[in-house]
Amino acid sequence: MTTFGVPVYGASWVSSRSTDSDDNSRDGDKPPAKSLEYLVLTGGGGEGNSGIPNLLLLTEFDFSANSLSSEPVVRLEFTDEVPYRMAVHPKGDGLICAFPKSCRWFDWDTTNTSKNGRLGLKASDKVLTKLEDVGQQMALAFSEDGSLLAVGGEDGKLRVFKWPSLEVLFNEEEAYTTVKDLHFSIDGKYLVSVGSGCPCKVWDVTLSEAVATLPQKNGEIFGFCRFSQTSERDQVLYTIDKCGSIISWNTKSWNRIVTKRIVRDTITAFNTSIDGKLLAIGTMEGDVLIINSSKMQVQMTVKKAHLIVVTALTFSHDSRALASASMDSRIRVTLVEDKNVNGFNYWIIMLIILLAFAVMYLKSTQTKLLIKEV
Repeated sequence: MTTFGVPVYGASWVSSRSTDSDDNSRDGDKPPAKSLEYLVLTGGGGEGNSGIPNLLLLTEFDFSANSLSSEPVVRLEFTDEVPYRMAVHPKGDGLICAFPKSCRWFDWDTTNTSKNGRLGLKASDKVLTKLEDVGQQMALAFSEDGSLLAVGGEDGKLRVFKWPSLEVLFNEEEAYTTVKDLHFSIDGKYLVSVGSGCPCKVWDVTLSEAVATLPQKNGEIFGFCRFSQTSERDQVLYTIDKCGSIISWNTKSWNRIVTKRIVRDTITAFNTSIDGKLLAIGTMEGDVLIINSSKMQVQMTVKKAHLIVVTALTFSHDSRALASASMDSRIRVTLVEDKNVNGFNYWIIMLIILLAFAVMYLKSTQTKLLIKEV
């Protein structure tokens, strides 16, 4: 666990495309596992004279040492504006940050501008004209191929742009009172959104209209939404009831599949692994839980991973680690335990015990027979 001295609101692993100058992998293939990976973080104290800076940080995590660097590789500081939300471009182009009034673009610096020739980060000359003076954006999301950008505002507006031209695909002026979360389907055809004042909606990006409204039951309050893949390579949609449940939805009929109560605490953060096998939730009390998506069962629990509310969760691209951020200024990286391996070992142990009992039984039976013969 590492402390950076500011409340952290956003965290994301950096795409391997940003760090590899020669990427020969096919689309859909996992990059080879590396010892060193990068995390980008956003946070700060906001406006006023709180004495807490507003920062955009680039940090390193060493898998071989299970250690997150205490000194960031890059530290960008902003006077009175906190970078509240962030989205990293999936193809390695850079990242976008939402500030209180406007959104700004930042470029990866793959030259030797950072010490030791490591990956750098710098403010871009690119001006996002259509995202200037738009107020606080509460949700930012790129499509998986990086060709679309969706933004949702504190004012309830929902917009989808072509990237990087920022040509408007659709603009919903009153989608919600306030937009809370957005996510594209894997194929980029649909966008799911949640917010206050209206139910969760699924939008057809091409048609620029809502194609489904997901019903709430028993006072559910949807706070997060994510499309993911299943083991059959199909898609599934998850929504989170902030009161502790995960709901899965069929992405053809938009019918509810399963509702599973996971915790009794308020859920404040949610994410899925790229391969769709794992889900993660963070709570108001600072707990972090990793869930097996196929069984909808808790695989790992880190009690009091943080002192207070968990604000962000992000899986590494190979799903072997989960980074969690919090208002307590701490970043924790949890290595994911392979329960399949543990389970396999468990059954081997059980088999050995059963065989031992069988051998003991046979020996006991043979002894009794010998006694009778005598």
